[in-house]
Amino acid sequence: MNWTRDKSIMLSQACVAVFALCLLALDVGAYRISAWYVQIRLAHRQFGTLLTASIYCGSVFAWVCLYQLWRLLGNIRRGELFVPANVRCMRIVSWCCVGGAAVCAVSALYCFPFLFITVAAGFMALVVRIVKNAFEQAIAMKDELDLTV
Repeated sequence: MNWTRDKSIMLSQACVAVFALCLLALDVGAYRISAWYVQIRLAHRQFGTLLTASIYCGSVFAWVCLYQLWRLLGNIRRGELFVPANVRCMRIVSWCCVGGAAVCAVSALYCFPFLFITVAAGFMALVVRIVKNAFEQAIAMKDELDLTV
């Protein structure tokens, strides 16, 4: 199979779409999922309410993140790689990871495993932030080269 740049971008966009469908399913079924989890864990009903609230709060950041990733992939597909719009998309994705980490950190107060998600989301925020900084430097270098030619 001949793997091209366009096929890779299409695969990435398909993955974003699949994650969006999974997130939609989670949003639609959050109440039922929380109720089921409370039932199998034999937890207090308040736990289910907190879990549902955590899901919906985190979902806001996830939707914004997926939208920005979709825009970023669209820009790359059009050949617009080192442009300020991509830096903006990555900055927003980074802050969405921070927001998700904050929601999970608060959620870890009532459910310890959220702490692991907090660390993972914080690490992703760091990685995206570093790539964003590299893009900013590349844009500055590109602009400087454009002026010298």
